[in-house]
Amino acid sequence: MKQEKTYSPNSGYLALLIIFAMIGLPIWGIVAFQMFPLIAVLIFAIICIPGFVIVNPNESSVLVLFGKYKGTIKDNGFFWVNPLFVKKKISLRAQNLNSEPLKVNDKIGNPIMIGIVLVWRVENTFKAAFEVDDYAHFVDIQSEAAIRKLAGIYPYDNFDDAQSDITLRSGGDEVNHQLEEELRKRLAIAGIQIIESRISHLAYASEIAGAMLRRQQATAIVAARAKIVEGAVSMVDMALEQLSEKDIIEMDEEKRATMVSNLMVVLCSDKDASPVINTGTLHQ
Repeated sequence: MKQEKTYSPNSGYLALLIIFAMIGLPIWGIVAFQMFPLIAVLIFAIICIPGFVIVNPNESSVLVLFGKYKGTIKDNGFFWVNPLFVKKKISLRAQNLNSEPLKVNDKIGNPIMIGIVLVWRVENTFKAAFEVDDYAHFVDIQSEAAIRKLAGIYPYDNFDDAQSDITLRSGGDEVNHQLEEELRKRLAIAGIQIIESRISHLAYASEIAGAMLRRQQATAIVAARAKIVEGAVSMVDMALEQLSEKDIIEMDEEKRATMVSNLMVVLCSDKDASPVINTGTLHQ
């Protein structure tokens, strides 16, 4: 038997009344009429007392009799069962795991720090109680294994792997879905339901964080410079075209080259240009 089944226990209040009667009447009979055989009834009533079980909301009680699984009580309330049952309580509440950031290697071997937030609950009490030794510890270990596998599937970003459309940093829902599927497969053996899982911490490891930051800054500077040069070339081309159309000044190739050089310096410089005023002719 490897499937969870529901056990229907008896009402605890009715059993409590019966046991009180079984204890009270023999005591009264023994005292009043010297009915010593009623001692056996009294002993039997005392033996029945451990059969009481209280199940709180979002809690369950797994019942085992001499090594055989008998069922699980999931209804909350006060009940009475066979006093020989071994009762193990398992919480059905949602539980939260906020993992400490782990140092792992991404797809291309960069050391990164990654942590996740996992919301889970016990769905199958039989598997949680008997398929694994400690289901809460099992969740911790398998979550760490899932994090390491996820990091090996995707790169941190696409700086070193330009062909990657999905990265850990920009993957968003796609990466979180992959993480959830991996956790669901790993935790199914323990009867665990995954409610939500997502990456909560993601960064380069400290030994390469500085170098990676400088690389990102250099990439941003190069991209900005490329945009500036592109705009400057367009403005120079427009200036030369309008000067030619309006016949403002005639320039040979040397003068055009000088003008283009000056305009590019002014437009592309990261500091304000300091003009030099020529009071003579253009050839001086």
